[in-house]
Amino acid sequence: MRVLIVVATAGEAARLADLPARVVVSGVGPVAAALATARALAREPFDLAVNAGIGGAYPGSGLIPGDLAVSSVIVQADLGARDGEHFLDLAALGLSVLPDAPHAGLFPAWEGARALAERVGAACGPALTLNTVTGTVEGALALIRRFPSVLTEGMEGAGVAHAALLAGVPVLEVRGVSNPVGPRDRASWRIPEALMATRRGLEGLLGIG
Repeated sequence: MRVLIVVATAGEAARLADLPARVVVSGVGPVAAALATARALAREPFDLAVNAGIGGAYPGSGLIPGDLAVSSVIVQADLGARDGEHFLDLAALGLSVLPDAPHAGLFPAWEGARALAERVGAACGPALTLNTVTGTVEGALALIRRFPSVLTEGMEGAGVAHAALLAGVPVLEVRGVSNPVGPRDRASWRIPEALMATRRGLEGLLGIG
């Protein structure tokens, strides 16, 4: 299986460079991730596009720093409109991320996601993509109300998923947990452990070890 791995930073890429896959650095955010993914998929064929990196875990997910999460669906969670205290997604607005079909920015993950999660000891559930990282308890709880089984938050997954959809390539998001979603407490972040978890998930995907 030919695998494209899209990461946000050069530091993440350096830890994955020896894997038997194409590793591409996109930059931060869904737009950068979509552009980098589209460019890579146009240059050579791949069987799977993977957004890999670290991310926050939502309260109630059961995940702690150093754990691993695999996406069952990738959601562009902040694309829509606010009507007072209410959030309206694209489906509610009658809009779409595609020019010719309804699509509210929910991208189903690769069919092998749950089997991979079981194999590597990861959780499997929704992965949210946001342009702005959630920094309050209230913000985290509002997203949990919209997506009750949500696991993680990142900034690139939906961009990779959108480009993969247009190219007809399955997509997956693999996130090592570095911190809880909510108030930013940098002292509690566990980035090395999160990066190790991400690598473990990718090694399981690629059949290493």
